[in-house]
Amino acid sequence: MNDYLADLDRALSKLPEIKGSGERFVVPEPRLLTEGKTTVLENFAAIADKLNREPEHVFKFLLRELGTAGKLEGSRAVFHGKFTSGVISELIDAYIQEYVTCSECGRPDTHLIKVDRILTLRCDACGAHRPVTKRQAGVIIKEEALKEGETYDIMIAAVGRKGDGIAKKDKYTIYVPGVVKGDSVKIKIKKITGNLAFAELIEKKVIEKKA
Repeated sequence: MNDYLADLDRALSKLPEIKGSGERFVVPEPRLLTEGKTTVLENFAAIADKLNREPEHVFKFLLRELGTAGKLEGSRAVFHGKFTSGVISELIDAYIQEYVTCSECGRPDTHLIKVDRILTLRCDACGAHRPVTKRQAGVIIKEEALKEGETYDIMIAAVGRKGDGIAKKDKYTIYVPGVVKGDSVKIKIKKITGNLAFAELIEKKVIEKKA
C-alpha cells in the first residue's frame, strides 16, 4: 500500500493543476435506432465526449453491462439485441458514478490515470483520488444469483439521475423506485436485461440504531 501511495503521489505531482469549469454537467439523452436485431446509439460519440472519456472505454463498459456484443461505427455504437433508451440511460448513469463522479466533492471534473497498474480516478476540482474497482467481465454467475419474480433483501447504495435507487448483487445493477440511499429494502425483480435488473419495492426495513 505504501508503494502504491508513493507512486500515486509521484504521478499526481506531474499533472497540471486543473480546476472545475463550473459548467453544468448535462449528458445528452441517448438517441436510439433499431436496425433489424441490433440497437444503434446514434449520439454515442457526443455522450463519450461529454463524459470526457475515451469512447472505447465507455463502449466496453456498455457491452459488459448489457451482456452482448457490438461495434463502433464512426460516431455511433451498435449493440446486438434490442434495448430501450431507459436501459441505456441507467447504464450511462452507472458509468458516471463509477468512472466520472468524484466521491468527495461530487463533481464530474475528473480523469482516469494508472498508478502501479491500478486505475485511479483523480478529481481536478478538489484534488481527491480513489482507486477504481473494475468489475470482472465474463465471470460465470450461478443461475440462482438473481431471478425474475423472486424477492431479495438489498441495501440501496446510490440514487440514479432519474431518481431510482441503485443496488448491487453479484454482476447485477438493480434499480428500485421510491427509495433513497441507505434504505434497507425487500424487493421483487420484475425484469432482467443483461446485467441490469428492474425491481419493485415490497417493503422498507427499519434499521435499529445502537444506543
